[in-house]
Amino acid sequence: MNTVKKVVITGVTQGLGRAMVDRFDELGWTVFGCGRSQARIEELRDLVAHHHFEVVDVGDAQAVARWAEYVLERFGAPDLLINNASIVNRNAPIWSVSDEEFANVMRINVNGTVNVIKSFVPAMIKAERGMIINMSSGWGREGEGELAPYCASKFAIEGLTQSMAQELPKTVAVVALDPGGGIQTSMLETCGPQYMAHSPTPEAWSRVAVPYMLQLTTMDNGRSLTCPSVG
Repeated sequence: MNTVKKVVITGVTQGLGRAMVDRFDELGWTVFGCGRSQARIEELRDLVAHHHFEVVDVGDAQAVARWAEYVLERFGAPDLLINNASIVNRNAPIWSVSDEEFANVMRINVNGTVNVIKSFVPAMIKAERGMIINMSSGWGREGEGELAPYCASKFAIEGLTQSMAQELPKTVAVVALDPGGGIQTSMLETCGPQYMAHSPTPEAWSRVAVPYMLQLTTMDNGRSLTCPSVG
């Protein structure tokens, strides 16, 4: 019997997602990851062997469904699903944000999470096991000026998670997870450069966050959690 654990991670080409790939690789898990950058996906394929990386825009429901079908038919349901893919708006008052930019933040951060859930979670329910982690933010629990689209999308993730938790069987669980403050990513550099100097790197964060994720159980279903601080 194959006992290798399987994790699906969205948004693996940079930031937190890229760091998590390395941590799960070190732990012997098989990673199924996606991202939108063809060049970075090809780089991952070259650097991190024995895993499966595909170019997928999570905001495209049909593309996500095709990716999930490929993974599920060949490898079965994942043990862990991490909805990590996310984008942020350019800093601006909400009345200055274009319709297109607002819609795109929602398309990736909210619709993308739902697309992945709809494509993978039924197989996890059928397998009667699994943990879903929807990456949230402190800005999904408290607003921030000039980041209303991003905050709205992460508040949506919190509500989505709480509702979804009531719909899952007892053998499967979902949580909303705040990374625990700013992390030195390109996203933070864009929207909150003032926080960069005092924030941990994605690698340092992942060495704390991934073990924390792996100790979650069905008893945590529906909770809004925060990763421990990087020491």
